[in-house]
Amino acid sequence: MIHLSLCTISFRHHLVSMPELATFAARAGLDGIELWAAHARSLRNQPALSGRWLKAMGLQVSMLSDYLPFSGPAKDGQTTLTQLCEMANHWDAQKLRTFAGQKASADTSALELQELVSRLKDYCAQAHESGCNLLIETHPNTQADSIQATLDLINAVDHPALKVNLDVLHIWEAHEDPIKAWHLMAPYIHHLHFKNISKRQHLAAFAPANVYSAAGSREGMVPLFEGAYDFATFIQTLPQDRVHSASLEWFGHNPQAIIAEDCHQIRRVQTGRLCEA
Repeated sequence: MIHLSLCTISFRHHLVSMPELATFAARAGLDGIELWAAHARSLRNQPALSGRWLKAMGLQVSMLSDYLPFSGPAKDGQTTLTQLCEMANHWDAQKLRTFAGQKASADTSALELQELVSRLKDYCAQAHESGCNLLIETHPNTQADSIQATLDLINAVDHPALKVNLDVLHIWEAHEDPIKAWHLMAPYIHHLHFKNISKRQHLAAFAPANVYSAAGSREGMVPLFEGAYDFATFIQTLPQDRVHSASLEWFGHNPQAIIAEDCHQIRRVQTGRLCEA
């Protein structure tokens, strides 16, 4: 079973309210919402919008997504994390997504890695005290840019609050097998990101500088089952004896139409009826 969410970041360039997104999510057959922390911060002046409010609509916030700092004063990161934990409590969420730095694992010196691990340990301890888990995302140009680098980081931090958000496409981008990644990291994977691309040469479309820009290229971004990676096989491979939490991370145009159709097709994959008329 897959507990499926939309990402509010898909609507970062759209004038859409949270009640409108929640209504859409419920009607599209989604189970939850992955709330971008930038959006959560802007919603703090509307306290009636909360986890309890979403629950009444049959939804929940599956994860808050942000970017904790791994350089600069430690106090700044602690302050950011304190705010994240407070927002997570407001939205009845326990998962906080971040990136493991901004440097590829192969380019990270031993000292830099030691400092990143130390900061992650502190973040994990702080999150744990607030009842939250910290999920590092598998992503290029971070310390979690491959299966082995991610496992090494988990072992180095060695804290029960450290989990993984497995971005399936980014593992494939690293020329590794996402199914193998799942089996090797299954105890730590608490969330999945689903997105696809038409061809490998278009993967740069997901580079942060491009994807967050309103004027950025969307070339190559395609619905989940029309891309270069075989998501049908990945989804069918997931064990049926546990609930899998996943988000449709769509960055292209027409987000409502694409997200609704991808959700519909995922449900069909789960019942062996993909793309039936």
